[in-house]
Amino acid sequence: MQETFLIVTLWLGLAVTAALLASRLKLSTALVEICVGVAAATVASHFFGKDLPGSDVDWLRFLASTGAVLLTFLAIRAKWILFVLCGLGALAMWAGSEAVLPAYIAGMMLAGNAAKDNNWIRRMRTLTVGFLTPFYFLRAGSLVSVPSLVSAPLVFLALLAGKVGSKIFGLYPVIGKFRSNPKERWYYTLLMSTGLTFGTISALFGLSHGIVTPEQYSFLVAAVIASAVIPTMIAGWAFFPKHITSPERGYENQMSEIGESAPAASDCVPDPRADLPSAKAEPDVAGTEKHPGGIDAPE
Repeated sequence: MQETFLIVTLWLGLAVTAALLASRLKLSTALVEICVGVAAATVASHFFGKDLPGSDVDWLRFLASTGAVLLTFLAIRAKWILFVLCGLGALAMWAGSEAVLPAYIAGMMLAGNAAKDNNWIRRMRTLTVGFLTPFYFLRAGSLVSVPSLVSAPLVFLALLAGKVGSKIFGLYPVIGKFRSNPKERWYYTLLMSTGLTFGTISALFGLSHGIVTPEQYSFLVAAVIASAVIPTMIAGWAFFPKHITSPERGYENQMSEIGESAPAASDCVPDPRADLPSAKAEPDVAGTEKHPGGIDAPE
């Protein structure tokens, strides 16, 4: 048990480190967890000559798989969801598939009911993202071999270009049906060109079943990480729509997309002088004309 507690402490310490870095760098926690896993595994291999402790332990692999399943499915109640998903996961493993895949199907079927209880979903996210998924993403990163990436950088670049290019090819025409501004099209296309969760899940599935080698797995996960960072950075730097930070401009864009012209800001604000009495001069009994300002002027 002592070794188990030490391993859990080590991995949760890495999870805390990743959370602090993600908060400081304004990046996705899952992305930083994978990078921290890569760094920790590299340090362990270089200085101690062995893998990161616990990376291939059965109970930690179970926690990582459970975290991946819950990450893709947040619906119904906790005990019931664990019962159903573990049962589906066991069935998928028996069939030679991945335990996380049935979660996608169940999630799509029950997503409508899950949206009715936001408090429960928030509690499930706290359990999933705060405790379970760090084991998954850290383990996915710890299996990456940095020397393999350095030895063949062109393979990594080819995989990255293929992944991002295929995403753009499929997304840009569809997004164009909902956004007429070219800048907005590219912004949303690049933001949706990532695939961090399912990309690492599929790569880890291939490694676990001998479909890909550890070197190939390293290239795949590195391409997944880069595809989550580079398109997002380009979208924020070059194609960020101004209406996101300008409520008035955003309203005008929404009205133009539905074929109506947005009213000017001056038309939406009532004139404070509208309710004042007419500034019409009235003669007084002394034969002078009293002006609204209170100054009497001769006729």
